[in-house]
Amino acid sequence: MTHRDEKWARDNFSQKYRIATGGPASEVEQQVIGAVWGVNGYTTRDQADVLGERLALSPASRLLDLGAGRGWPGLYLASRHECSVVLADLPHEGLAIAMTSARERGIDTLATAVTASARDLPFRAASFDAVVHTDVLC
Repeated sequence: MTHRDEKWARDNFSQKYRIATGGPASEVEQQVIGAVWGVNGYTTRDQADVLGERLALSPASRLLDLGAGRGWPGLYLASRHECSVVLADLPHEGLAIAMTSARERGIDTLATAVTASARDLPFRAASFDAVVHTDVLC
């Protein structure tokens, strides 16, 4: 992805994250995804559960959700497995929504948001036990 592509994606998704969720969108999300987290992707709750199982997430795990958007499925996995999660993405607007959601769900102590490009992550090697990267166009 070029810097120009990255800027386009950041600007485009910044606008999309400003669109409120709830109401009929939440009803559709519940029926299709199986959960209501302000999802803007296609990973179902069952698929997220498989990720958590296969990654062997536990309270001792540190998870990186790369391209986190509004926090799905990273926040869900943190709430389900009581692991810590770092949400990383470029559009700050999505991450702000994710952290509000984490506070509302009482899991904000498990979550941290970092505005960063996947091309230039500010983490040391071996900082995480697992990484999820769902519903992201690269």
